[in-house]
Amino acid sequence: MTGADDEQILIERLRAGDKTACAQCIERHSPAIYRLALRMVGSEAEAEDVTQETFLQAFRGIDNFEWRSSLATWLYRIAHNLVLMRLRKRQPFFVSIDMPVDGEEPETTPAALLDWCCLPDQEFAASETRTQLNEAIAALPASLREVFVLRELEGLSTEETAAALDITVANAKVRLHRARLWLRERLSGYFTELVQSRTEQ
Repeated sequence: MTGADDEQILIERLRAGDKTACAQCIERHSPAIYRLALRMVGSEAEAEDVTQETFLQAFRGIDNFEWRSSLATWLYRIAHNLVLMRLRKRQPFFVSIDMPVDGEEPETTPAALLDWCCLPDQEFAASETRTQLNEAIAALPASLREVFVLRELEGLSTEETAAALDITVANAKVRLHRARLWLRERLSGYFTELVQSRTEQ
């Protein structure tokens, strides 16, 4: 049985009100939904609330699932909307920083920035480096952070990311590019010092 067949059966069982199917769905998808929520809201308690609300909404609205995306992508979209509601409550005048992207080409990366992506893997395994990266990701503007988290941390394709956030593929690409540039600029000083300290040893 293929993964698609397995998912179809799961959804049919969910629509029939099968409680075991609900438990299987939660077990299968809740870790990823929780990670996304935690990255976005920054609070374990709120992330747990978002995760619970995501599955409650999903199970109540499972008859509206239209098969245009995977179940996981649909759940990400529900979680994304719940997260945005919470962020808007914190920032009542919350406005997306994104400009229209139709026909927009990603800008070139400034040559002066350190290409820290090419550092050895062991550098990223260090606790201090992980902390720097996590803090930088947490500081990303929300509309950039959600794309970066889904695409780079959760491993969704650009198409899946766009579907989860209900944006165009072109918009997802531009936001991802902006997120990468933003992180490079924020972290370039730290990684420059790191490289210099390694060469001096």
